[in-house]
Amino acid sequence: MGKETGFLELDRHDRTYEDPAKRLKDYKEFVVPLPEDALKAQASRCMNCGVPHCHTGCPVNNIIPDWNHLVYEADWKNALEVLHSTNNFPEFTGRICPAPCEAACTLNIIDEPVTIKSIECAIVDRGWQEGWIAPRVPAEKTGKSVAVVGSGPAGMACAQQLARAGHSVTVIEKSDRVGGLLRYGIPDFKMEKHHINRRAVQMEAEGVTFRTSTEVGVDVSMKSLKENFDIVVLAGGAEEARRLEIPGAELPSVRAAMEFLTQQNKRNAGDDELRAAPRGSLTATGKHVIVIGGGDTGSDCVGTSNRQGAASVTQLEIMPKPPEKEDKAMSWPFWPLKLRTSSSHEEGCERDWAILTKRVVGDNDVKGLECVRVEWKDGRMQEIAGSEFTLQADLILLAMGFLGPRKGMLEQAGLELDPRGNVKADTVQYQSSDEQIFACGDMRRGQSLVVWAIREGRQCARAVDLALMGKSELPR
Repeated sequence: MGKETGFLELDRHDRTYEDPAKRLKDYKEFVVPLPEDALKAQASRCMNCGVPHCHTGCPVNNIIPDWNHLVYEADWKNALEVLHSTNNFPEFTGRICPAPCEAACTLNIIDEPVTIKSIECAIVDRGWQEGWIAPRVPAEKTGKSVAVVGSGPAGMACAQQLARAGHSVTVIEKSDRVGGLLRYGIPDFKMEKHHINRRAVQMEAEGVTFRTSTEVGVDVSMKSLKENFDIVVLAGGAEEARRLEIPGAELPSVRAAMEFLTQQNKRNAGDDELRAAPRGSLTATGKHVIVIGGGDTGSDCVGTSNRQGAASVTQLEIMPKPPEKEDKAMSWPFWPLKLRTSSSHEEGCERDWAILTKRVVGDNDVKGLECVRVEWKDGRMQEIAGSEFTLQADLILLAMGFLGPRKGMLEQAGLELDPRGNVKADTVQYQSSDEQIFACGDMRRGQSLVVWAIREGRQCARAVDLALMGKSELPR
């Protein structure tokens, strides 16, 4: 371990944010990194536990105590090597992962976990700055070909691993740029898109071919993919958004969160308004915005609305307000249920819990939203008599989660689905009901985190390599 008494002598310190008045003026990242000395000090707090729960708290099983020790020793290059051994894209997770590893840290029992996420991000950022990250071109090709459908974190991780194993890999993406929801769901202020671009360049140098603006099931058939590739991997995500089934939800200014977020990311990329907004321009400027859904997507809508100059932003959640602090004896080392306030919430937002929406008010467009308060007993929701109220609204953004993958391509493939509508495949073989088609990421497991997508992409790559070659040296 780094410093035997580090966790006893040093308190937790983490990255800070730029002032909201400054960061709301643009869409750039606003996290202020820790200086090198502070990072080394924070890394020294790692206890090198006999049973390090951070390993299992992290879906990709990052070898966290090892690279904490290397950072404490200022051996950044080897720390990067250890980090990359389990995670293809730590600059993604170091920015947008909620850090379940920190929840599982032994020091979290006293609310002082090691700043794992910040150290992870600093390692990979240092690697890019120093030029240590280079393409890993395979020594020889296998002659086998794989089509990966979807270029989100699962598809990218799977494709990179397969290319490094020597297979010819083609990634097929329906959008005009690669990255999936990293590109057109995550706001730029949380992760700027040059991080995706340089990984795509690295992957192309490793032999990956990207085919953008190509939708499987529309521009190319599943039959064609099966005929032209040895294996097809489905990594297209879970994009079927939950709908708002109340009167008035059909009004023009009741819109899906992803449509709203995608438009702004396209504008940031320099696309013209028509290209960025096929249904017309969608902005929160000067409007009273209501975001329905209390998760990360809803938070992203809050931050984007504030940057666009919304008159007000209100976020509603149907579930009860979580406790301010979790019960450690009940939750640790697992991800706890507790109140989480994001940087976007801190920038300006009214939040309310246990709210059921009843009707969108308006004739030609949205004027308000009728709601009622609810209480939860034994897992059942009940409206509270006399608690009805109406909120002023000009724009309602729906961020209520996702129901699963789009069905068109899957229907064409004729694959067996699980009870939730995802592609049925296990976490060992990742093989669908068609032995030539594999599935990973949100398309297989349902809506989840970027770190789970990377894990599944890596594991699926090994399963594909094993199916093609009869053996595999790729890590599981």
